[in-house]
Amino acid sequence: MEIDSDIPQFLAAQKQHAPASLQNYYNTFEDLYERKLWHQLTLSVQEFVSKPESGPFQVALYHQFISDWAGKMSQLKLVTLGVSAARQIPDHKEAREFLKTLTEKVNKDETRDAYVLAKMETTHFGLLLGDLDSTKSDLEECSKYLDSFDSVDPQINASFLRVSADYYKIKADYAKYYKHALLYLACVNIDDLSTAEKASRANDLALSALLGDSIYNFGELLMHPILESLVGTEREWLKNLLYAFNSGDIGKFEALAPHFSQEQILQNNITSLRQKICLMSLTETVFKRNSDNRSIPFSTISSETKLPLEEVEILVMKALSLGLIKGTIDQVDEVVRVHWVQPRVLDRQQIQGMQERLTAWNENVKKTAIVMEAEAVDVYA
Repeated sequence: MEIDSDIPQFLAAQKQHAPASLQNYYNTFEDLYERKLWHQLTLSVQEFVSKPESGPFQVALYHQFISDWAGKMSQLKLVTLGVSAARQIPDHKEAREFLKTLTEKVNKDETRDAYVLAKMETTHFGLLLGDLDSTKSDLEECSKYLDSFDSVDPQINASFLRVSADYYKIKADYAKYYKHALLYLACVNIDDLSTAEKASRANDLALSALLGDSIYNFGELLMHPILESLVGTEREWLKNLLYAFNSGDIGKFEALAPHFSQEQILQNNITSLRQKICLMSLTETVFKRNSDNRSIPFSTISSETKLPLEEVEILVMKALSLGLIKGTIDQVDEVVRVHWVQPRVLDRQQIQGMQERLTAWNENVKKTAIVMEAEAVDVYA
């Protein structure tokens, strides 16, 4: 490969306009480029683009410098650098076209992983432009490729899951958004996310958990540090609301309900939210009881859920159909006999309740053992 005589001139010109903190990088770039140390040069460029102040210089660096020796580096790293440059382009359509060119460049069997990353980031900009149809087809295509890989680089998975989550958010498919957003967070270091991005992701996850018609276990989210980004903000009530649902605390739910005016989507779904908190209150009522004491009168359920007595049977049938509990309904005696309740993540108060039940069970076992020992003495006497 011949050294392009324009490269030193370009780097010198960029160095003059760059802030002092970046100028030495251009000296390093020229030195490594002339010595054809491509691996070291790649690492140096990666370090450069990781600096926030490098943003205004990245697009020119990619076009005038990186593209000259693009074939000498890992194509996955090339795409990563291209994606970083594309994010500096304010016009989404222009950024999309920029990445489309890069996507076609790596559309080969031997660089299929780089292709998937480039495709997903191109799709991200398409999603910002409202192109939902292309987004859906791109997700389906890349999903097939990901399934065929023996192993997947975390950044590729993260890109796919992030775009998938954003797509389902726009489609208002809360359950799928919840699943993909949590999986996305599992692929990244949340400390690398900006404060605003963490707060936004926590907010959206909380809403999807509350509004998802198939989500009745908030365990993964409640344990995730992303929720801490809501603490101390005007949205902290959302975190408290999640805990109220998890414990089936209808009183706390009603106390937090006035905040719904800040989030119109919750206000619009107040009826379904009330049904959901009643269902979770029912499961909490079952969970608090010992396994040998789960024949629950309708009147008890009515008291716990704050529902009229005539609506209790419908609530129980809903819980049975959703698989939240397993058991039978005695319509004559108005009793529900439950033999299984869906496992759940417990808060401190619920753990304390379980500890008390285990302590009571242990005492009963000891008493039974003493009685059996006494009877055994009588038998052998």
